[in-house]
Amino acid sequence: MTDKKADPENKTNPELSAYQISDPEAFAQNLLKIFEQGSKLASEYWNRADGKASPYSPASEANEASNTINEISQIWMANPAKFTEAQTELLQNYFRLWNRQLRRLSGEEVSPLVEPEPSDNRFKDPEWSQNPFFDFWKQAYLLTTNWAENVLDETEGLDEHARHKAEFYFRQISSALSPSNFPMLNPEVLRATMSSNATNLVQGLSQLNQDMEKSGDLLKISQTDTSSFEVGENLATTPGKIVFQNDVLQLIQYTPTTDKVRETPLMMVPPWINKYYVLDLNPQKSFIKYVVDQGFTTFVISWVNPDDSMSHKTFEDYMIEGLLTAADAVKRETNVDQINVLGYCVGGTLLGTTLAYIAQHGEQPFNSVTFLTTQVDFTKAGDLLLFTDDSQLGALDKMMKERGYLDGSRMANVFNMMRPRDLIWPYIVNNYMLGKKPFPFDLLYWNQDSTRMAAANHAFYLREYYNENNLAEGRMSIAGTKLDLSKVDLPIYELATKEDHIAPAVSVFKGAKLFSGPVEFVLAGSGHIAGVVNPPEKIKYQHWTHPHDRAPREETLEEWLSNAVEQPGSWWPHWSEWLTEKSGDLIAPREPGAELGVIEDAPGSFVKVKS
Repeated sequence: MTDKKADPENKTNPELSAYQISDPEAFAQNLLKIFEQGSKLASEYWNRADGKASPYSPASEANEASNTINEISQIWMANPAKFTEAQTELLQNYFRLWNRQLRRLSGEEVSPLVEPEPSDNRFKDPEWSQNPFFDFWKQAYLLTTNWAENVLDETEGLDEHARHKAEFYFRQISSALSPSNFPMLNPEVLRATMSSNATNLVQGLSQLNQDMEKSGDLLKISQTDTSSFEVGENLATTPGKIVFQNDVLQLIQYTPTTDKVRETPLMMVPPWINKYYVLDLNPQKSFIKYVVDQGFTTFVISWVNPDDSMSHKTFEDYMIEGLLTAADAVKRETNVDQINVLGYCVGGTLLGTTLAYIAQHGEQPFNSVTFLTTQVDFTKAGDLLLFTDDSQLGALDKMMKERGYLDGSRMANVFNMMRPRDLIWPYIVNNYMLGKKPFPFDLLYWNQDSTRMAAANHAFYLREYYNENNLAEGRMSIAGTKLDLSKVDLPIYELATKEDHIAPAVSVFKGAKLFSGPVEFVLAGSGHIAGVVNPPEKIKYQHWTHPHDRAPREETLEEWLSNAVEQPGSWWPHWSEWLTEKSGDLIAPREPGAELGVIEDAPGSFVKVKS
């Protein structure tokens, strides 16, 4: 029998050898490099603009979180008996956990006191369960966060907005404090550090330095290998031509792929907060290619990436110079009186506003409308409401007036904070602790390829919709016209996605009831992007339709869903059938630019402008 004490390398104990330093000298040298590089990067970070309390920066959000925690603490301190009871409960949980771990160390099989959700990828490494040390920290963390969540639920005296705010910042704090984010408590990071003599941490600091060099006001954490993609080469490759452009947009007309096409063309209005090619990532995922292949003459707006010279461009400009001008160009190019139109996210909000505007003027350039994850009523707009109170909008207005635009990284930071467990910390661990390069992923490349937003336009959007909800409340006027969504009586296809954190399904559903025409409401699985970009071939996410095709009038979303029918796979074919009925006869295919001429090949130059 081998004497383990005489085996300094612990070769007979592979569990321990995985956490031993293989070369102490190399390890010491790397620690010195880490100290030197880390000190330099820390100094640079705190001197950067994002170390200061500018809107939507880590500093400003940390300040908001601190204020929220103080408010909750004061409520609990006002009831010391209840506070003591809550603390006692937590301490008892810690004692129970410690007792179980001692029993486990003595050889007894002990079931865990608490386990992570099956979807929680932070603790997927087997050592989180097999190794008592890591298992202890995992369970202690889960017990603490579950306890804190219960404390928040039982906190009295908070109005709906304050509670929503507290829940949001609780997610930020609990995500940040996970033991998986600390090198000495993460078994995967610890193994990599010991086996590579801390080379992984040196590489991680190098990658952090690269991210800081390419960042502006805010640190842009690399979520994918950006060198693997190029717009027009392996993204946004559906063939087409730019047939019209002005200050705010380029209009793409796509080359037909069928022997016949439907008479009524379709124009897509994507959000100006992101670039349009989320709908044209690659041939396998491209919604645009799918639509063209179904025999629809397809046009898409590609919004400008504005600089400070366009600070004066308003929401009204985006409506009149943008959407309505593009629709007129489509009609002239195809020689029709009416077209079908589709709006996605913010593009859909612009479209809904435009429909209310033209309804008051007795005009109707559109035949049918499709809304994808679109809000027109912002009462239930989710976490983004937390970033649009008066104080934050005031600070944001000041910044945008100084620059003339809102940089895309600031909004991207907000979207990432809405899902920190998935969109922030996994990349910090992978890139900066494990020292690995992020995996090439087209959707994450698009997510990082952000656009700027014209100051006047974005200020109007945040205040009028999120802060005051003026469109839904009937208080909004544009170009001297009072808007009323109930005047919109066109047939509408309204898609919401079940796990949407940007345009929550309950919010989309609520807005759908404001239109007076027939509304085909459909709920898709997954979230804001994956629920929309869901090709039929993969049969990945399901969707729900109503058996009687009823417009959602008096029902809640839960009531509607209780009577809905779950359908496997993508919503695309269901929508295509709906649109076919509203697209007229089959005619000969139209070559792009036959009437308006061709400016350049798709995807055009506007979409290639970097922020």
